[in-house]
Amino acid sequence: MAKRDVIVWLVDDVESVRKSIRAVLETADITIRDYGSAKAFLKEYQSDSAGCLVVDQHMPDMSGVELLEHLASRGITPPAIIFTGQGSAALRAKALKAGAIAMLDKPVDAQELIELIEANFPPSDRRAAHLAT
Repeated sequence: MAKRDVIVWLVDDVESVRKSIRAVLETADITIRDYGSAKAFLKEYQSDSAGCLVVDQHMPDMSGVELLEHLASRGITPPAIIFTGQGSAALRAKALKAGAIAMLDKPVDAQELIELIEANFPPSDRRAAHLAT
């Protein structure tokens, strides 16, 4: 089966978490680019790329919410899913205000993550139009 026209940028400072999520998403034929920090992601990210950001909230250099706020300050608002092992109602509200489409608790439910990505990523025919603007 060919890879879907979906790119996920996975940002988490814990390598074992990245490997686990990568394995799950690859079984759904989703293309993944993973990064060990928000700074590493920002260094390689190209704002004309379409994709879905899946990011851990608690990282040493920049939190998931801070990453979304940084991108938004530059006019960049990709679909984003934040996950955390230390969630609260206040943090969830802050994440949604920053532009996250969802905030998931660890351990992340694989099927829920895949469904969120598929539901919020532009289909390939709309992706071409998105990149052209």
